[in-house]
Amino acid sequence: MIKNTIYLLLIIGILPYSAIAQEEDNNKTQGRFFGGVESNSQYYVDDPKLGDFMFEDRFRSNNYINANYNYGKLTGGIQIEAYEKNSLLNYNPKYKGTDLATFYLDYKSEKLDITGGYFYEQFGSGLILRTWEDRALGINNALRGGRIVYRPNNNISLKALYGRQRSGFSVSDGHIFGFDSEFYLTDYLNLETSDLSVGVSYVGRYEETDIENPKFSELTNAMAFRFNYYKGSFYASGEANYKTEDAVLDAQNEIGNDFIEPGSAYLLNFGYTKSGLGVDVTLRRIENMGFYSERVPEILDANNTSLNYNDKILNYLPGLTKQHHSNLANIYVYQAQASVSYLDVDKMKSGETGGQIDIFYNFKKGSTIGGKYGTKVALNVATWYNLPGKYKFFPQEYDTEFFGVAQKYFADYNIEIKKRFNDGWRSGLYFIHQYYDKSLIEGGEVVNADILAIENTWSIGEKQSLRLELEHLWADADRRNWAGGTLEYNLNRNLSFYVWDIYNYGTHKEAEKNHYYNFGGAYRFGAWRIAANYGRQRGGLVCVGGVCRFVPENTGYTLNISTSF
Repeated sequence: MIKNTIYLLLIIGILPYSAIAQEEDNNKTQGRFFGGVESNSQYYVDDPKLGDFMFEDRFRSNNYINANYNYGKLTGGIQIEAYEKNSLLNYNPKYKGTDLATFYLDYKSEKLDITGGYFYEQFGSGLILRTWEDRALGINNALRGGRIVYRPNNNISLKALYGRQRSGFSVSDGHIFGFDSEFYLTDYLNLETSDLSVGVSYVGRYEETDIENPKFSELTNAMAFRFNYYKGSFYASGEANYKTEDAVLDAQNEIGNDFIEPGSAYLLNFGYTKSGLGVDVTLRRIENMGFYSERVPEILDANNTSLNYNDKILNYLPGLTKQHHSNLANIYVYQAQASVSYLDVDKMKSGETGGQIDIFYNFKKGSTIGGKYGTKVALNVATWYNLPGKYKFFPQEYDTEFFGVAQKYFADYNIEIKKRFNDGWRSGLYFIHQYYDKSLIEGGEVVNADILAIENTWSIGEKQSLRLELEHLWADADRRNWAGGTLEYNLNRNLSFYVWDIYNYGTHKEAEKNHYYNFGGAYRFGAWRIAANYGRQRGGLVCVGGVCRFVPENTGYTLNISTSF
């Protein structure tokens, strides 16, 4: 196991030098070799507070080698992935061993782009289709098949695709068909002071079912219309999506012939910007928009299905809330509620409705509040609710209302104030209020939390800096109060060290009064980055861009190595 990882690291070390040699040849052939490597390894240890490590394989490593070659209009590439001996804790258990993960060949001319193999795609905002890779979340749901993009001119783009979605080192059973179009109407409508574009998309998922005489079609269709408009400092965009009737998953993650519903999603974004001021508003309504390459999720272990690992999901439905960098502000995070869920008679939901507003204002230099260097203020409000309507537990059915709200899922109200006091000192003050109904989302209590964080950064000479952040969370339920702090020291652009700790001192359970700490550093040289740390991981959701992965509590050593060539 460890020997395999050593071999892999040797390959990682050799690849950039082979790239240099390749570059010399490329100067003669007009070809180009490029790619990257990444290795994320952890060694888990027993912890006197959290307990012994109860899983197999204390040493686990996720490794990726991506290599591509371009010659003229042709580009091809492969990605090899190695999870030795196992993937990191709570990654998809289908990621195990070493294998060829993806491959592709692409031909691209001025008007035509043809891809075969694995590819990533997004239609509009992704509400009916987005395939992507995020290694921190363990997501790679690329389509394996073919795609054609045709651009007859600068104002029209047409796309057609077919594929089967990646799942582990294999693909799902569902067959995915897609078409997307984008029309830039500014020139056609002679718009001199504004820009307008519209788009139409279609995604079909065909999967055979073993249900006799199904009341739903084996081909599920999803359609979307969108627009984007800009005029001066004002902008607006919107998208309407519809999914045809399909079987709804029950609490046991099974489907039947008696609960058949369509789905829909509506998204509206608009805003205004000018010097020193920005306003952005996003509204969204989602109803039964869980869209998967297989109707029934795969059972992977006693407690999890493929959905728990973001596997075989066709569309992109992130939680639309502010992405906080504070450790304590990420204890209660919101995941979009896109699907129908009937847990019991008091917990019936069919989607979500809500939105968020961002307001940014810069007080000018020399003003009373701005002072010598100016002051930046950011306000954010986000609230999300269940869809209002009539719900029936047995037999399961619902009839929603388009407008209005039902039970509140989550709310986040926050303000940020950032100010520079002199050339070597800048500071930030953050206050956040959160409401989180855990009972409706993951099970638990209704939590009201207030978070206060103060951040200061001092410049030391021309290259060094020191950052200190202190934070506190007050909560009226769940694990109650926390306190935390972060200290980061940057010696230069290439070398940095940090230590942070959060302490759950307010919990009523003695076993939960734990410090969750981490200390380590990172070093960059050229295209290389090496980071190492040791610490105790708080169990819960780890989120990137509104999409989350659950991680259990653990303690151990971590080593991250990456480079590009």
